[in-house]
Amino acid sequence: MKYSDSLNFIFRMPTKVVFGKGTAKEVPLEMKELGVSRALVVTDRFLYEKTEIVNDIVKALGEACVGVFADVEPDTGVDIVDSAYALFQEKGADVIVSVGGGSSIDTAKGVQIAAGLGKTLKEIGSGGVNLLNAPTVPHISVPTTAGTGSEVTYAAVIKDREKKQKLIFADNFIIPSVAILDPLVTVGMPKSLTAHTGLDAFTHAVEAVHSNMREPVADALALHAVRLIYEYLPAALKDGNDIVARGQMLIAACIAGAAFSNAQVGVVHALAHSVGAKFGVPHGLANAILLPHCMRFNAKKVADRYAEIGKAMGLDLHGKSDEDACEETVKAIEDFIRSTGIPTRLRDVNVPQERLSEAAETAIYDGSIVNNPRFAMDPKILEEILQNAW
Repeated sequence: MKYSDSLNFIFRMPTKVVFGKGTAKEVPLEMKELGVSRALVVTDRFLYEKTEIVNDIVKALGEACVGVFADVEPDTGVDIVDSAYALFQEKGADVIVSVGGGSSIDTAKGVQIAAGLGKTLKEIGSGGVNLLNAPTVPHISVPTTAGTGSEVTYAAVIKDREKKQKLIFADNFIIPSVAILDPLVTVGMPKSLTAHTGLDAFTHAVEAVHSNMREPVADALALHAVRLIYEYLPAALKDGNDIVARGQMLIAACIAGAAFSNAQVGVVHALAHSVGAKFGVPHGLANAILLPHCMRFNAKKVADRYAEIGKAMGLDLHGKSDEDACEETVKAIEDFIRSTGIPTRLRDVNVPQERLSEAAETAIYDGSIVNNPRFAMDPKILEEILQNAW
């Protein structure tokens, strides 16, 4: 891929990544290295009551576990974070261990922000960038889904349920200290969630490549994530017990997260955040529905970059122009998304057509849109993309 001669960039990934079967039980070792001793486990009710994943970690922690907050919900909210922060304070914890998907990880990040500022998210009142000026409480993340990449990113998305808006917090001091990638904890993930989260990671990789902030290290990670997801997501969907596929998807989600955390995302995420907040569409599903339409919108600016994505997918693009290679790549991605069996239109997930303009208006204020390669901060432009996806 070509870069400007004047390219300057910073790549940041301070998270220690631990990969392997059974590594979820190694949380005590990571706590010892961090110099902490009192862990609050943050998770959701299903993982806590219906699986042994959290209980196994709690047993491994022993007396080092001072409490379990198990009230995380999908699209975690300000109220949930504040309740977790209250328990964190009550128990005198000095480290957070998140166990779950993006909502559990983002809840833990919200507690980090609250602890660092000494105030609740309700008191903070909105999202923000670089609110902290010093390191806050350490965070060890054990992701149970292969999608968000939040275990290595500086961002947290917290829903304000009253305003029906997703607040975005971005701060280098909330990047988790440790990410433990244990494929065994993802084996029970339902097929639909496997598809949603896998395509979420795929979208992260694509947007990292097309972003105005793209750079060589992030590109390398993003393109390898594309290769892994294109190969191993079908295998994970075919056999949920395929440990190799589960492990490779965890790695793909992690490196896609590192890629977009440095290169940023774009219009896909801006629209997905709006659609998710207003109409309850799961984030990964919203990304998957919107991705091909946003790629076609951006193609005039970044056809060459999309051609590189096609090559990473193994498409035979030899001798084709960037424009033709780009369109073939988008079609292949549409086929790939369709093959997972998820809905592929906004109408299929109960998004009302008459409210698309409302979603477009909200999306122009989403920070994700700033680094989109083609100017999109116009509600008319965004509504047209949404209409195409409807």
